[in-house]
Amino acid sequence: MYRLDEEEEATPISEPNSFLEQALFKARTILLTGGVDDKLARRVCERLLALSAESHDPILLVVSSPGGHVESGDMIHDMVKFVPAPVKILGTGWVASAGALIYASAKVENRFCLPNTRFLLHEPRGGVGGQASDVEIQAREIIKMRERLNNIFAEATGKPIEQIRKDTDRDYWMTAQEAVDYGLVGKIVKSQNEIL
Repeated sequence: MYRLDEEEEATPISEPNSFLEQALFKARTILLTGGVDDKLARRVCERLLALSAESHDPILLVVSSPGGHVESGDMIHDMVKFVPAPVKILGTGWVASAGALIYASAKVENRFCLPNTRFLLHEPRGGVGGQASDVEIQAREIIKMRERLNNIFAEATGKPIEQIRKDTDRDYWMTAQEAVDYGLVGKIVKSQNEIL
């Protein structure tokens, strides 16, 4: 969309969120909110790569998500580890399922949350259907995915794999303090100054 001024040629009108995008870029902050899918993963990874190319100063990734597509969560999880700039993650609201996978990508000393954040770990879920042979293949893949995710959470929390398997067998909810005790959260913070 363009605006025509009497004395100027056509000039682009800024998108409604361009000011916010620029402010967040300057603050080296990325917001990850809502369900995790391929579009969100692309948007977050683009910003991680752009900010890391700009400088190797720390990046703050703010996460509030009910989870979503595991492979999209994997993309963000791996990109957090891939970029040379250190990524600090702040959990807020709820950090669940694939959101927790993303949250666990930072080093424990770079994992923060606000006091009322809730965390949810559980095994992968998915709709299985089709022919019996396809159902069998999908079930095998879910079991492999579950074991891979359990290993990620065991490494991130320092908990034995057997404990993670037991806890993720059903929905495992944690308050902020319980997540600290569990080893998922490094520190509960109340102000931005505590992260810098």
